[in-house]
Amino acid sequence: MILTTKAKLAWREIPREAPPKRSAAERIGDFREIYDVFDEATARRQASRCIQCPKPLCRTGCPLANRIPEWLALTAEGQFLEAATLSRSTSNMPEICSRVCPQERLCEGACILNAKSDPVAIGAVERFINEYAFAHGAVKVARVPANGMRVAVIGSGPAGMACADELAKRGYAVTLFEALLLPGGLLVNGIPSFKLEKTIVERRLDILAQRGVEFRCGVNVGDDVSLGELRAQFDAVFLGIGAQEAKPLDVPGANLPGVFQGLPFLIQKNLDATAGQPSIDVLGMRVAVLGGGDTAMDCLRTAIRCGAREAVCVYRRDLANMPGSRKEYANAIEEGAVFNFLTNPVAIEAGPDGGISRIRCVRMELGEPDASGRRKPRPIRGSEFTVPAEVVLAAYGFDPVPFPPESDFAQIAVNDWGAVVTDANQMTSVPGIFAGGDSVRGPSLVVHAVRDGRKAAEGIHRFLFPRNHREFSPFDLSDNTLL
Repeated sequence: MILTTKAKLAWREIPREAPPKRSAAERIGDFREIYDVFDEATARRQASRCIQCPKPLCRTGCPLANRIPEWLALTAEGQFLEAATLSRSTSNMPEICSRVCPQERLCEGACILNAKSDPVAIGAVERFINEYAFAHGAVKVARVPANGMRVAVIGSGPAGMACADELAKRGYAVTLFEALLLPGGLLVNGIPSFKLEKTIVERRLDILAQRGVEFRCGVNVGDDVSLGELRAQFDAVFLGIGAQEAKPLDVPGANLPGVFQGLPFLIQKNLDATAGQPSIDVLGMRVAVLGGGDTAMDCLRTAIRCGAREAVCVYRRDLANMPGSRKEYANAIEEGAVFNFLTNPVAIEAGPDGGISRIRCVRMELGEPDASGRRKPRPIRGSEFTVPAEVVLAAYGFDPVPFPPESDFAQIAVNDWGAVVTDANQMTSVPGIFAGGDSVRGPSLVVHAVRDGRKAAEGIHRFLFPRNHREFSPFDLSDNTLL
């Protein structure tokens, strides 16, 4: 597309607009999504801000290399259905990624307009065109002829969903196993509805069912089904089992009543069920959330919606070094959350009734960068103070869940921190067994899991049809790749 000089300068005349957002006073009273969709005029106007770079950095910034400038140009011209089709060509769930991706760190963060102005509202336009396509019945699903091969996909989160989708499009008979009673993984169980309503995920799961994917929920692979059984019944297996082993809270008082991990709290409130665990009640209580990632943001905002008297984040680094989304941080502030930066808990203390009364903390300062490049926090001598709290939610992140040592899954090679090791085709050390998502890379973004699932589907196809893919090479532990 060739733009006129006037069109190339549209970003100067047209300010960036955010999608409509409900007021904080309204939205804290429910769990509905807080953002609405652009109208047609706004979507076209915002898409026209793209200057159509010869080497678009937004594509580089997107883990899926989405064809962003192309569908922005189509949107600016009012060709919404064509734009949505192009969006779906590189992403298996663009309507989901547009809601949960931290665009400020990915496509929008890479937008060249950041040097002069505000970036194009890529995420909001992506959401608009895909919702437009759904609303107009333009997301057609057709089954393709079976190719005679069967694949088991373990885990129905974004990696498993993307892998199953790609395989079904190639004619594979896919069976998707899920340990919980509802499919969707953390998209359903972990991400609150105010960020991603469950009906959005259910719609995408229904598309998989229309493609012929069979769902088997309530099956714990490794306990109910062995690896040997899967290999006997299927031609290949994909593991998208995630990383849900919570990092421990290692301070005195961590075992007091009222101390919980953040993910079980989110699952309870998302599913409105306790799943055999005691209900975590925060109504009228002071809630302290430990950690600074997206799970911490979700816990704060969920606690507020559940009637917490106060929701305070305790995080040992500063805002600039906080891993959580800046958009979610801003939303949490609007909704009443309080942040204590450069603060580290050293003990949780009980009151006279045996319940939590406060957290003893110490002020921190940032020292030299650690191995990851982030400045390492260190305590300031004599700076201890207390934070009142009656409920503590630990949100320090997650590690991959280890395979039971007695299970035949234990033969799959893992690295020093328990993540499954894969090669450039996402294949594990066991031929025909592939893996991706958080179980390989550790806790990461939905879009990274989608990329792994797509890549694994291609690897499976190469493995099962080697005559068409002579470049496929078997797994080599001495030269594995983690992307």
